[in-house]
Amino acid sequence: MLSIDLTYVGSGIHEELIAHVADQEGYFEDEGVHVALRDGAVWPTERVRAGATIGLGRALLSRLNSGIPWTVLTANTHRPLFWFLARSDVKSMNDLRGRRLAVHGARTAPGCFARIVLRKHGLDPDRDLQCVERIPADYQMDLRRLREGSIDAAYVGSTLAPEQVAAEEGLNLLAWVGDHLQIPTVGIAVDRSRIPLDDPALQALVRANKRALKTIAEQPGLAVKHIAALLNRLTMEEAQHHYERYVRPYFSGDGRVSPIAIQEGVAAVATELGLSAAAAEQMYLPAL
Repeated sequence: MLSIDLTYVGSGIHEELIAHVADQEGYFEDEGVHVALRDGAVWPTERVRAGATIGLGRALLSRLNSGIPWTVLTANTHRPLFWFLARSDVKSMNDLRGRRLAVHGARTAPGCFARIVLRKHGLDPDRDLQCVERIPADYQMDLRRLREGSIDAAYVGSTLAPEQVAAEEGLNLLAWVGDHLQIPTVGIAVDRSRIPLDDPALQALVRANKRALKTIAEQPGLAVKHIAALLNRLTMEEAQHHYERYVRPYFSGDGRVSPIAIQEGVAAVATELGLSAAAAEQMYLPAL
């Protein structure tokens, strides 16, 4: 049997859903490939390069910064699953002015996306609010700090379902990144200097990934079941709502992605980082 490592670099359905479906439904086995799912959230990029990665955002940043020849073979979605949640007295993004926001680092992909969205709301992340940097996690500590008042808002990922958490915790959902920024953030990418694009294990992985994408597009009931398994605080009705709001309309059915989302998203990231977007021009060609 073929084998390949597949690294996710942030927990939650954003990164994990498609690989989870492919694994649980036996698609990897059908393709004759053993896929070792690895949590690389705190790995150095050099270690992530040894296998395939789900995290296209991190791959993009390391390509822009260091010229690592990442190539995206398939994209799962171009709507980043990150949200701004706030205490009850913070009613809008504008109300974040002068407040404390728990957020990923500015030079990480999620942190870069957060800064882009803050700027779109007229907020300078370096001057208009206090950004309290923390590493990606399951965001439970953020909820604890929101309850005790040591932070006013938190930028959270898809280990949480934002509407359900907001209702339970008395929080306000201020914004979803996917409403303000389109960029391929998850899928399958490899450093082609380490793994050839025609590698049989890689091609089997891509086929299984695309089959899982087709499954969640065409079998909503099965998709909701898997979402509920990953987000086990949700009722089936809440999982259905989450699927209809964030997954069904925006996850690709075939692994392809809009060239406009690539062009505009990469340009926004490069501008935020003060880098040239030219280094990423060829990165997404197979996913087109």
